[in-house]
Amino acid sequence: MNAVLRRAKSHDEHDDQSMVVHGDLTIDPARHRTLVNGAEVALTATEFRIFHYLASRPGRVFARDQILASALGPNVVVTDRSVDVHIRSIRKKLGGARDLIETVRGIGYRFAEPE
Repeated sequence: MNAVLRRAKSHDEHDDQSMVVHGDLTIDPARHRTLVNGAEVALTATEFRIFHYLASRPGRVFARDQILASALGPNVVVTDRSVDVHIRSIRKKLGGARDLIETVRGIGYRFAEPE
């Protein structure tokens, strides 16, 4: 059981450091940069973690509590609606690429799958 958990954790850590390229969007966690059409998008640290978490797993739907746990850690006490505020802010900053974050009513959010 511990070996499976170790492998899953190792896989997640790798995903958290990998660059994401989706059309005109590039997310580089090593440099903490998000580029849309070559222009840098200034995201806060929490927004960046949320956006990279979703973008590195396109097509998967995540509940608000999963998104919060990934961005802030499991022991932080905030309301799950704070994810909605962060998502709204990310979408506003992304401009024309805002549709990459899809709302799944009653569940949470997902990053659009590549076409």
